[in-house]
Amino acid sequence: MPIDKMTQMAHLLRSRTLPAEIPIFNLTRQYQSLKKEINTALRQVYANSQFIQGPNVKLFAEKFAHYCEVRYCIPVANGTDALYLSLRALGIGPGDEVITSAFSFIAAAEAIVNAGATPIFADIDPLTFTISPDSVKTLVSSKTKALIPVHLYGLPADMDTLINIAQQNHLAVIEDAAQAHGARYKNRPSGSIGRTGCFSFYPTKNLGSFGDAGAVTTNDAALAQKIRSLANHGSGRSQYDHTDSGMNSRMDEIQAAILNVKLGYLEQWNRKRRQVAQYYSQAFSGISELTLPVEPPDRKHVFHLYTIRTPRRDLLLNYLKSQGVTTKIHYPAPLHLLAAYQKLAYASGSLPESECAAQEVLALPLFPEIKTSEVRRVCEAIKTFFKN
Repeated sequence: MPIDKMTQMAHLLRSRTLPAEIPIFNLTRQYQSLKKEINTALRQVYANSQFIQGPNVKLFAEKFAHYCEVRYCIPVANGTDALYLSLRALGIGPGDEVITSAFSFIAAAEAIVNAGATPIFADIDPLTFTISPDSVKTLVSSKTKALIPVHLYGLPADMDTLINIAQQNHLAVIEDAAQAHGARYKNRPSGSIGRTGCFSFYPTKNLGSFGDAGAVTTNDAALAQKIRSLANHGSGRSQYDHTDSGMNSRMDEIQAAILNVKLGYLEQWNRKRRQVAQYYSQAFSGISELTLPVEPPDRKHVFHLYTIRTPRRDLLLNYLKSQGVTTKIHYPAPLHLLAAYQKLAYASGSLPESECAAQEVLALPLFPEIKTSEVRRVCEAIKTFFKN
């Protein structure tokens, strides 16, 4: 048999014996569903050729502020800048401390350090994965100036309790809502509760751009103007009137045009995420070795990630990989134990819930365009693993 025929036969046999891989996220499917609208929006940007601070950015600022039920939205270059600019605008810098979660992506801690302040890591609630108010209470000092709760995986933190702690200690609250577009706490949208809300539109977020982009939301007019200025080189009333030493952190027209299209689908996509999450939770309800995501009655989870917990995490991950199911660990190490923060001298065991979670969490495939057959395959694979 000719070599090319043998190759084709081998490929055919593999395709029959190995099921197609189930991705944890698939951006191509989302683009295909919106291709006509997105391409039209992009062609308009190209034709207009106003790529910075044009009409799409202005429109997105208005639409996203309305969506988050706030007065102001300042589009910026990315979610990390949103956090940093919030700290800068609030006057937080060298000598100050900012409390944030030890179990999260590094962005909040990174922004604190870049602002010149010191991150103080709090432990988490083991069921919600969000920052523990009891842990926060023990960490407030005379140097503490702000608190950054992270709405992890799409679930808002216990905001009323955290706001009360902040008010008692004269702290600013900055919401890290990078994973919580559309989530709600006591019917208030994420990003509308603290002094500012900080969003990332990284491509895989519930509302994702085609690159890096972010935004700050707030109801404070003076704070909004300060952030807007700092994000645009510290500019004042005119182009070369610089009132502060700022930075270049502007969302571009291409990203804004894409986000204006996608924002109209966000609620629909979040409903699909919740449906898939419900399917998973029902399928896994009888597996005693699994801890499933929770949704307290006062909060709406938007399931940026559907994250399970099990002491057998690594074995499960490898088994699912062998079955063509892609998973991911968010996050394999708590922030206080990373090399980047060694100088803060946190000891292993100092934040036990965060450290335990890092050893047990596993995110399963979940995105609006996931097929029902794929969800069933994930469920069957996990059920099979725990039967053995």
